Amino acid sequence: SPEKTVYLPEPDAGCPMADQIDYDLLAALREKNPGYTVVAYVNTTTEVKTLSDVCVTSSSAVKIVKNMPEKDILFIPDCNLGSWVPEKNIKLVSGGCPTHVRVTVKDVEKAKTAHPNALLLVHPECLKEVTELADYAGSTTGIMDYAAKSDAKEFIIGTENSIVSHLQLAHPEKRFYALSKDCVCHNMKMTTLGDVYNCVVNGEGESITLTEETMQKARKSIDAMLRLG
Repeated sequence: SPEKTVYLPEPDAGCPMADQIDYDLLAALREKNPGYTVVAYVNTTTEVKTLSDVCVTSSSAVKIVKNMPEKDILFIPDCNLGSWVPEKNIKLVSGGCPTHVRVTVKDVEKAKTAHPNALLLVHPECLKEVTELADYAGSTTGIMDYAAKSDAKEFIIGTENSIVSHLQLAHPEKRFYALSKDCVCHNMKMTTLGDVYNCVVNGEGESITLTEETMQKARKSIDAMLRLG
């Protein structure tokens, strides 16, 4: 929406996963892997998207990659989400969400012992060995939909812990438990209601600006996402 103004209330609230790959690194990876189609997770910078062929979210990654005619895929930057995508020749880059990779199999064992009747719902950004133990693995929206529709009454939630509160508020007749107390994104927590207030009322925060060239190049991967998803 180039005709609108977009603000970031807290300029330091970034994404550590997006910071793991930049334009120069992706350019080098493309040169090293000729013939591979670059699939970029939405948690990447605009500059990285200018060199990417398709953008995906955690809820659309499997569907979009399946719908792509190309067989050789370079998936960036989350190797855990990339390994969750089937059927294609997926080449992964060493990267991932620091929040989700903190969750371990020991956390699963501990949570299952404490709540033996609870179903385990996890995000595919978790380590593969954690995802394999889940009753359901999917995006944040997928987890919330699954919990809403399930007849089960107890759930262990393996994604950013704020989702546990959202689910408990939405479904007070059910019980929700955090898989790990450490599954907290400190960057997300940086933006407070005060920051939003001061941005809206006092004009504080950072205005996001992009050049026309950057927008045109990056938009191609977004358009491909919408077409294939």
